Amino acid sequence: MLVKPYSYSVILLLILFFTGSSYTVLAQKDTVRIKDIILNHQIIDNDTIPHITLKEVPVMPPFKFKSKRQKRRYSKLVHNVKITLPYARRASYTINDINSNLALITEPKERKKYLKQREKELFEEFETPLKKLTFSQGKLLIKLINRETGDTTYELIKEYKGGVSAVFWQGIARLFGSNLKSEFDSDGDDVMIEHIILLIDNGMI
Repeated sequence: MLVKPYSYSVILLLILFFTGSSYTVLAQKDTVRIKDIILNHQIIDNDTIPHITLKEVPVMPPFKFKSKRQKRRYSKLVHNVKITLPYARRASYTINDINSNLALITEPKERKKYLKQREKELFEEFETPLKKLTFSQGKLLIKLINRETGDTTYELIKEYKGGVSAVFWQGIARLFGSNLKSEFDSDGDDVMIEHIILLIDNGMI
């Protein structure tokens, strides 16, 4: 079987087959509605002093780089994490959605039909954008899926598509130098990625 270079991204389509089209990957801007705000107040020496509880402001120390090379790698990771993190979180959201729906479906044929429909929705929505992922972004996505879902992509394929499919796609991934069993290590190899994600979540980058 010949595998074209871009087929690595197609592997990711199968990894994320459980993603449906009911949830938007790209972050949408919140619509701010201007309205009157009633403030709490205190009376001090016959003066009414309004007060409001401010949101906690996160403070994170900058990452300490050991070399210029590591600093360049960090900058590249910032770009790649911003691209792939929404997909990983999409996977986590949809897994919960699918599991909730499957819990209501007892007939094996209906369960299979339901999963097939979700797979079809994925290809229609994500075949083009995922093909645009670079090799390094594809490897990163595999790790981020593990971070967000608690399962490796290998385990997810095995659960939803069966052991044979999991072994097959693991073999294909290996041809491209990747590993569907990759786990996210926030205190080890992936400490920079974890730092970047925390900065993103706190609106600091």
